[in-house]
Amino acid sequence: MVYGKMVSGSFLERPNRFIAHVQVGGETVVAHVKNTGRCRELLLPGATVYLEYNPHPGRKTAYSLIAVQKGELLINMDSQAPNKVVEEAFATGWMPPGLEGTVTDLRREVTWGDSRFDFGFLLDGVQGFVEVKGVTLEEAGRVLFPDAPTQRGVKHLLHLIEAKKAGLHPAVIFLIQMEKATSFSPNEVTHPAFGQVLRQAVDAGVLVSAWSSKITPDSIALGGPVPIHL
Repeated sequence: MVYGKMVSGSFLERPNRFIAHVQVGGETVVAHVKNTGRCRELLLPGATVYLEYNPHPGRKTAYSLIAVQKGELLINMDSQAPNKVVEEAFATGWMPPGLEGTVTDLRREVTWGDSRFDFGFLLDGVQGFVEVKGVTLEEAGRVLFPDAPTQRGVKHLLHLIEAKKAGLHPAVIFLIQMEKATSFSPNEVTHPAFGQVLRQAVDAGVLVSAWSSKITPDSIALGGPVPIHL
């Protein structure tokens, strides 16, 4: 996916989870933060950030915070981007390994039981689901999910396990919103229950994969597979 007009600035502060103050040139602007996660290791005073400029009528601010520079690593922190990246990949005929076959009826926001998954499809006529999780937390090349406790994420995994038991095709894609990642692991410190259920999902046969992204300040696209360490 490609964003519109971009400007760079210096991060100042984040008064709440929805907005950030950024110095652009000699002016302090208010930017919408498109990620309600903590992102404490990313949004540090003085960090170079990239904003999309879109002065649309009715918007409270003309700027949206899209990406941040963390040392030599550029990280996209738009929480809406992972689904769009995966959807664009699906449009080219790509599917994660393990879902080979004839894919039809690919749709967004599909409900099964009391869970709503990001994508639904038919694989050789059998129902399947894909849940996409964006990953922005990085430590020395290793990436971790989640960066905050996620009961919703645990619920999704449990329901994907049930879908596998029902003979369906469930999958989870961890879309890492940066280029250089040596491995992916569940964040046992922040949410040990998520790691436990993720291992249960793998053992049950849920297809779990992690993928890097190709990143520029104004674009993000699907990269290559990243090893998973559970």
